[in-house]
Amino acid sequence: MVYELLESCPVCGSTTFRDKLVVQDKSVSQELFTIVQCQNCGFQFTNPRPRAEHIGKYYESDAYVSHNSGAQGLINRVYKVARYFTVRHKVALLTQLHGGRRGQLLDYGCGTGHFLAGAKKAGWQVTGLEPNARARQDATARLGQPILEPAALATLPPASFDAVTLWHVLEHVHSLHETLEQLLHVLKPSGHLLIAVPNPDSLDAQHYRQEWAAYDVPRHLYHFVPATMGQLLARHGLRIIQTLPLTLDAYYVSMLSEKQRSPERAGGPITVLKAGFQSNQYAAQRSGQYSSLLYVAQRSPAAG
Repeated sequence: MVYELLESCPVCGSTTFRDKLVVQDKSVSQELFTIVQCQNCGFQFTNPRPRAEHIGKYYESDAYVSHNSGAQGLINRVYKVARYFTVRHKVALLTQLHGGRRGQLLDYGCGTGHFLAGAKKAGWQVTGLEPNARARQDATARLGQPILEPAALATLPPASFDAVTLWHVLEHVHSLHETLEQLLHVLKPSGHLLIAVPNPDSLDAQHYRQEWAAYDVPRHLYHFVPATMGQLLARHGLRIIQTLPLTLDAYYVSMLSEKQRSPERAGGPITVLKAGFQSNQYAAQRSGQYSSLLYVAQRSPAAG
């Protein structure tokens, strides 16, 4: 396997890092990967990491439910139940942000297309981009329209979308700045960019540490917290207008984290419910540091 070593921070450009955690890929390869933290801005990222042309092997698992609607097992059944409710919530939020109207939606990294299907049913005109061939085929069948490969982003008309969404996708993208620039190119000047990512400053992340499933190395290349997400988006002329909690993620991620522990240490459903509840309570009462956060951004006034 060929890896690439980042010599500068993707957010601020500093060349000074410190090792934060060594995390094992327990989903596919069992390899160890290091998460480093920039000593200037605090941004956390997996370094070194597999090159973009080699990362595909780390997604080769039938259990990877976002790429495989047929994935089975208790965790995937729970995921699918939660997805039913979260899709409805996401579509309602999207429509609210657009003043109660429907418009043109681009979902980047749309997986098997369930969110796009919900948005289309609600009256949105939808376009999906997805790198995984199996997920793309599944989404195409679900929507009854072609789902495109990410390279097609460069061919889409400028200023053509009212909303661009990335649901747990930006942390996977090798070409971080190039992709954001391309997404902004196709977003209307008054449009909304919605980015959902895990939050390593959450209580469940602090509790599970290197066993926190949402580190998901090496598939997750970056590990955003509110401050560094704000800095990244500001570099692209964006401001965060809302930061919203994804409260179900605390339970789902805790369930995955317990599963990855050794049998003698892993807890059952009560442990999972307790960890998820405590994480959400901590965030609600203190700092808003939920297990996953949804950032809603628009262009800053100075950016036009």
